Amino acid sequence: MTDVPPPWRPPWVRAAKAGWPVAASVVVGVVQVVGTSVASRHQTGREPLDAFAVALLLLGPALLVFRRRRPVAVLVGTTAVTGVYLVAGYPYGPMFLSMVVAFVVAVQAGHRRAAWACAGVFYLVHLLVSYVLPASWRRPPDGRTFSGWQELGVTAWLLLVFAAAELIRFRREQMAAVRAAEAESERRRADEERLRMARELHDILAHSISLIHVQAGVALELMDTRPEQARTALTTIKAASKEALGEVREVLGTLRTPGSAAPRSPAPGLDRLDELAAQAGHAGLAVTIRAEGTPYELPAARGLAAFRVVQEALTNVLRHSAARRAEVLLQWRADGLVVQVEDPGPAGGTDAGGTGTGLVGMRERVTSLGGTVEAGPSGDAGFRVRARLPRNAR
Repeated sequence: MTDVPPPWRPPWVRAAKAGWPVAASVVVGVVQVVGTSVASRHQTGREPLDAFAVALLLLGPALLVFRRRRPVAVLVGTTAVTGVYLVAGYPYGPMFLSMVVAFVVAVQAGHRRAAWACAGVFYLVHLLVSYVLPASWRRPPDGRTFSGWQELGVTAWLLLVFAAAELIRFRREQMAAVRAAEAESERRRADEERLRMARELHDILAHSISLIHVQAGVALELMDTRPEQARTALTTIKAASKEALGEVREVLGTLRTPGSAAPRSPAPGLDRLDELAAQAGHAGLAVTIRAEGTPYELPAARGLAAFRVVQEALTNVLRHSAARRAEVLLQWRADGLVVQVEDPGPAGGTDAGGTGTGLVGMRERVTSLGGTVEAGPSGDAGFRVRARLPRNAR
């Protein structure tokens, strides 16, 4: 299978996608600066925002520009910047946003240990700043004591961030697994279609070319002594080659793009066994067709499989057996159809360039429909092919 090119996108879409990391960082920076400025109006005991505080609030979002290429480094940098902001005693607010974004990106990238380590370090800094160090290194301690409810709220907030990051990571991994399964299923369907076409082409060409080979030999041998019989053989070659070309076109038509014309003729079935026997008769093989039981309508796939079994079996008789007659038996049973082709032998024949995959392809075709194939010696020197095709669809 060839690689599928990526879908075409307008230039403005590609430009927007390329500029998204910078735009997102700008949005995070604006939210941190404006949000923290608004939140600082309702806080007491904290250092007022100055140029250094604004620089810290902008440095974290600036690092986010590189979050996809260096997720761990950006997470460490935003955690350090946020920690310095806390140690300096500046007001609380959405100054954690850049660190949260970096944490989520790191978890999605698979760096979960680094993310949890940075979160633990940040929480220790929070405890140190809140209950060990003074509120600001420029002011004396204000006698702050431990607040269980406050720490419970901070812990719940951190766990919420952790849960959201893990949920996003799990969802992305699940979607990636679904896409991979769909791609594998598509490759498997393509392989099955390729094998199906290979079997069809083998069955069509093997029979027709074997018939042409036999008739060409007859024509060459009788061309001088019996020109009328040679003419008959050449007529058979012309008819067989024309039919083979038509069937090959039908098979190759499945490779056309969607919306192309439908096949012009139905797939061959058991109604064409007489025609198959007549073709074998032209090659010097007398074929007798016998039926047992009451015939019923078969699905198209099973009818085609039964036809191909007979076709391949008769082709093998022409190639590998010296027999001049063969019998085709159709047993119409309640649970399915049994197709049997038998010749008395002995081994011999023309062996017109066989590939050795005929029986393998026959077995694959029948097995795919839930049936079985048995092939082996029969009687003293003959050979028998027996295929069972279940009646119920699989």
